[in-house]
Amino acid sequence: MTASPYPRDPKTLLDALAGRLIVSCQAPPGDPMRDTAALVLLARCAHAGGAAAIRANEPEAVAAIRSEVDLPVVGLWKDGDTGVDTGVYITPTVRHALAVAEAGADVVAADATDRPRPDGSTFAELVAAVHAAGALVMADVATHAEGLAAAAQGADLISTTLSGYAPGSPREAGPDLGLVASLAAAVSVPVVAEGRLHTPEQATEALARGAHSVVVGTAITAPTALTRRFAEAVEGRTPRRP
Repeated sequence: MTASPYPRDPKTLLDALAGRLIVSCQAPPGDPMRDTAALVLLARCAHAGGAAAIRANEPEAVAAIRSEVDLPVVGLWKDGDTGVDTGVYITPTVRHALAVAEAGADVVAADATDRPRPDGSTFAELVAAVHAAGALVMADVATHAEGLAAAAQGADLISTTLSGYAPGSPREAGPDLGLVASLAAAVSVPVVAEGRLHTPEQATEALARGAHSVVVGTAITAPTALTRRFAEAVEGRTPRRP
């Protein structure tokens, strides 16, 4: 593992992310991009384009990106059913969190909703374990109350990742900017806007609403999903003749 050029001192790392873009370089199971080498290339492209950090899934990808890309890495480990209204699947246990930290993540992202964790641990216990391993914790939440609870349990950043993907949160076409604003006004730790950010305008609006950073994934790093969006839009349309 290559040592991070960004010391895991909270202020140093968080200052590096202030007002900046984090690019999520992930791919779902079965997608052609679900390949570590391909994800590293995506991360290198994001770096070249001006990203401040990379968000990556699974220890193997975290370690590979850490060794090739000179940016902080927000690591996670999706394990379990990722459908709406399912249980905890983003870094669901302390074991998952420590594996991600060991792989070289500067920040470990984990589900901080109020749903029970598979290993019976609390989010506070996960935070303590990750901090002891030398990394920071990003709490992925769905609601305002969960964000408050995560901050109280020691999270270093609060992200709106799970709004629309967990019970009790609105299922909107775009980002939950209301949650961004309410959390930014209520907690002392940085709030990260993530989830359904489709355009640069939405990203800048999230910053205007109080986000410390923004995470963008599909709109940048998901060619299959982007192709499907265009293909479905044009399918069945009759071309206009000149």
